[in-house]
Amino acid sequence: MPIVNSSMQGKICMVTGANSGIGKATALALAQMGATVVMVCRDRTRGEEARSEIITKSRNNTVDLLLADLSSQQSIRQLVANFQHHYTHLHVLINNAGAAFIGRRETVDGLEMTFAVNYLAPFLLTNMLLDVLKASAPARIINVSSNSHEAGYIQLDDLQAQHHRSMRAYEQSKLAVVLFTYELVRKLQGTGVTANCLHPGFVATHIGQRDVGSAVRLLVKVIGSFGTSPQKGAKTSIYLASSPEVEAVTGKYFVKSIPRRSAAISYDESLQRQLWEQSAKLVNV
Repeated sequence: MPIVNSSMQGKICMVTGANSGIGKATALALAQMGATVVMVCRDRTRGEEARSEIITKSRNNTVDLLLADLSSQQSIRQLVANFQHHYTHLHVLINNAGAAFIGRRETVDGLEMTFAVNYLAPFLLTNMLLDVLKASAPARIINVSSNSHEAGYIQLDDLQAQHHRSMRAYEQSKLAVVLFTYELVRKLQGTGVTANCLHPGFVATHIGQRDVGSAVRLLVKVIGSFGTSPQKGAKTSIYLASSPEVEAVTGKYFVKSIPRRSAAISYDESLQRQLWEQSAKLVNV
């Protein structure tokens, strides 16, 4: 049967963390609009299951799966190489993947895990895809942050959270996403590529349930049960990816598809620049 809504026909969209939660709901909605969807997932089995489900529900066969461990810079670079091998355009990049870790741990690159997955991964992935996004303009970059960024603060001398507290590391990473978005907008002026960030709402997802004990997993599940559905949580991402209303809108923070003020500190241009410079060194771009 043909796709009922073809508003995104001909558009290529990449969604990270697309095998569950908000990412999966976003990928499904874009596929239902006729987009070519490139799902980025960590686990092949879960990724293939989600891909099959999305193809069945959307009746859209142009749903692809690329594997990447976003905690590894080498894996991100390989992801970009794999993508560019198959595609010459990218119209929408949705940096959706996120994680929360109990206790401090390091990536294979020796970086603090929460900061690396939630912020440095989208920073590196976006930078490596900028040329193809510019060549595909008009194009859109959508960064999923959180209202927890409002409690965050950036310690430029301790980005690796040596004095780790799980929630503080998470808040810092989500504030970094907002700062990055605003600095990115300045660098994209005149390119036809927009960049916006968003708070998806308090959503019941698997975040915080990875690699933890059963007691912590149960607690996270109980707290998460009060959250809204991933489908509702994905609405703002879908809106920013597809709506003609926001085609030229850039440099905004959205909540429930409406632009809102982000935390005052996120508008500090000096901090935005300094964070960008340090991040570029950490990922070698």
